[in-house]
Amino acid sequence: MAGMELDFVEWLRQRMPKSSQVRIGIGDDAALLTLSRPELVATADLLIDGVHFLTAEHPPEAIGYKALAVNLSDLAAMAAKPAGALVSLALPRDGAGGLTPSELAKRLFDGMLPLAEEFGSPIVGGDTNVHAGPLVVSVTALGEPTGRGVVRRDGARPGDVLLVTGELGGSLAGKHLGFTPRVTEALTLHQTVELQAMMDLSDGLSLDLARLCKASGVGAVVEAAAVPISAAASALAMTTGDLPLKHALSDGEDFELLLSVSPDDADRLLSDTPPGCRLIAIGKVVASEGVTLRQPDGTMEPLLTSGYEHR
Repeated sequence: MAGMELDFVEWLRQRMPKSSQVRIGIGDDAALLTLSRPELVATADLLIDGVHFLTAEHPPEAIGYKALAVNLSDLAAMAAKPAGALVSLALPRDGAGGLTPSELAKRLFDGMLPLAEEFGSPIVGGDTNVHAGPLVVSVTALGEPTGRGVVRRDGARPGDVLLVTGELGGSLAGKHLGFTPRVTEALTLHQTVELQAMMDLSDGLSLDLARLCKASGVGAVVEAAAVPISAAASALAMTTGDLPLKHALSDGEDFELLLSVSPDDADRLLSDTPPGCRLIAIGKVVASEGVTLRQPDGTMEPLLTSGYEHR
């Protein structure tokens, strides 16, 4: 393993673009980053073959892309600017998908590197090993708050308007491997208005909205007719027999942003949406606990908190 790891580290080091923030990067015992602020935002995700992806079906580049993208989505949820990432791989001893461990590792990073460069998140270190189990990819992303600080999920207030940044549902049809983390949108919106609360939709709108409401000590009313349903969700509904709305509420792995803003700020954003952003109003925050779904005919029903479950 030692020889493979040394060769792989050198292969990766030569492919990393230069960054003014990285004083010491790959190749030393630890990385050294230059940060513009005294605070650091950190997040980590562990992705496992058979749970978050399938090496028998999904290209390694797509797996690598997703592993980094889900972490950048977490930074976006707090309106943090990416600063770098650490990547650790547990590679199957016999390889996967017809690839040797070394080939698999290189192709995983081939999927990550363009995304890392696009969002200013250089890969500055990590670890690589082989074992008798499935492929495991662990990514830790580091970010910096802007001058306005971070946005948390516990600041929603009664009367706020709930917005999402895109269509929902059906992500397992393919989007979950190739979504764009909403980093740019988050930073732009944070600069434009005061975001009361925000989170990324990783487990489904119904479940994640319930989490935001619980953290904020509030409830919400969601307008069923306003929920943006993806074409993939509508197509999936034709095979499952469920309503497209159910898929939009519960499929998970959308990685859009859910945000809570004041009515005035919502009006401002919806009437003059910042370039590069898409926003859809889906409901309002209320004082009473619980999340309710209002149907087009005005009937109200509890919104069941179901979503994507890792098995």
